[in-house]
Amino acid sequence: MSYVNDTASAADEQAIIDAVEVWAEKELRPVARKFDLADEYPHEIVEQMKELGLFGATIPQEYGGLGLSAWTYAQIVIKVASIWMAPSGIFNSHLIMASAIAREGTEDQKQRYLPRMATGEFRGSLGLTEPNAGSDLQAIRTVAKRDGDHYVVNGSKTWITNSLHGHGTLLLVKTDPNAQPRHKGMSMLIAEKGDGFVVANKLKKMGYRSIDTCELVFDNYRVPVANLLGGVEGKGFLQTAGGLELGRINVAARGTGIAEGALRLSLRYAQERHTFGKPICEHQAIQLKLAAMATQTEGAKRLIELAARKYDAGERCDLEAAMAKLAGSEAGANCAQEGMRIFGGYSYSVEYDIERFYRDAMLMCIGEGANEILSTVIAKQLVDRYRI
Repeated sequence: MSYVNDTASAADEQAIIDAVEVWAEKELRPVARKFDLADEYPHEIVEQMKELGLFGATIPQEYGGLGLSAWTYAQIVIKVASIWMAPSGIFNSHLIMASAIAREGTEDQKQRYLPRMATGEFRGSLGLTEPNAGSDLQAIRTVAKRDGDHYVVNGSKTWITNSLHGHGTLLLVKTDPNAQPRHKGMSMLIAEKGDGFVVANKLKKMGYRSIDTCELVFDNYRVPVANLLGGVEGKGFLQTAGGLELGRINVAARGTGIAEGALRLSLRYAQERHTFGKPICEHQAIQLKLAAMATQTEGAKRLIELAARKYDAGERCDLEAAMAKLAGSEAGANCAQEGMRIFGGYSYSVEYDIERFYRDAMLMCIGEGANEILSTVIAKQLVDRYRI
């Protein structure tokens, strides 16, 4: 069974998708360039996302969320990212934290956090990556030592979205640094901001701007034992793996949104721009690009749907989520690059949105597992599934 209970009806979900699409066109498209170039956090957009219920999109209705299916959620992300990818990151990291609490948390943890997360009152993040630990999460060095009814945390994290303007993070730590195998010594803590929780530096990025991606330092930071996710030590690595399935579906959707947005911009420009006496969409070289972009985008959508529907059914979907993430992110990177070629010299002007799509796209090939790592995951899963 899926962890999402009392989900919205199909008609309700489609109405929400439509409402988000209208909102994104009306509110995001006019301001995306301004916020992106200024690298300014969109506070007003965040308030609007609260009103739309996006911070509670996949949180079960019994805890105040919308209880949307992963497939509906993915479609919403595609709509948002096709106009401006960055805002989707604000509610994505938050919802990965929420989904982990909904799946793995104690009932007390669900009651204390999910209702506040559903409204956006408490906005969370995922505290996994460290300077020396990205795809190899077992290499983390952040340690949490038990001290009475608290854990004392020391260490650092980096590339943490929502960490400056958010209110806390789901923190991956080592509660037993000497455990073998290493993953058995890893736990997750629901870490609210407080003394010793230091937002050390906002990172400057090529793309994915306006979003607060920061370095965090934990200096004798104390977390109540009651905030140990699930109440049992040593389950952090498995809890993280479960959350990454939804995260990879989301990144796939973000990449596919970039692809769809780049395709839409390119189709319009190719009909408006004339060379040699005709619109460039009549040149075969441009037609080949447009056809490949559209095919790649639609193919990625189908893989996302496959992974999301398996996730909704409570089925194992690590293979499908990895394939969707690989296809969606590569579609975004390829379509953004082809869009740059279609726009020609104008693509280098910040007056054209295609350059922002190009800058944003590559992150999708790196985040939530680099595509090279995911390719090996896919191959190993295929061999295990079809072993002779």
